[in-house]
Amino acid sequence: MTLIDVLGNGTRLKILRKLSQGPKYVSELTESVGMDGKTAVHHLSTLEKAGMVNWYMRGNRKYYELNRSLELRIAPPPERTFVLQTTELSREAQSTE
Repeated sequence: MTLIDVLGNGTRLKILRKLSQGPKYVSELTESVGMDGKTAVHHLSTLEKAGMVNWYMRGNRKYYELNRSLELRIAPPPERTFVLQTTELSREAQSTE
C-alpha cells in the first residue's frame, strides 16, 4: 500500500488528527474517532507499516504516537513538486518544555 493510499482513507486521517494532539491509547482513539477496537487496530497497523506512527507500552496500555518526522514527495510531470514534511518532538523533549 502506498503512502497516498494510506492518506486517502478518511478514518486514518481522523486518527492522525487525534494523534497530532498527543499520544493516545487504542480505547481513547476508538471513543474520539467513533469506531470499534478491531477497526482501530487495523488502521493503526496500516499507519505503523507506512512509518507514520510508533507505539510504546505504559503499564498494560499500548500508546500510539505520530512518528517524529515524515516526508512525502510527489513530483507529477512536468516538474511540479509537492513536499509534505513534518517533524514532531519526542516525548522526552515535550515533557521538558
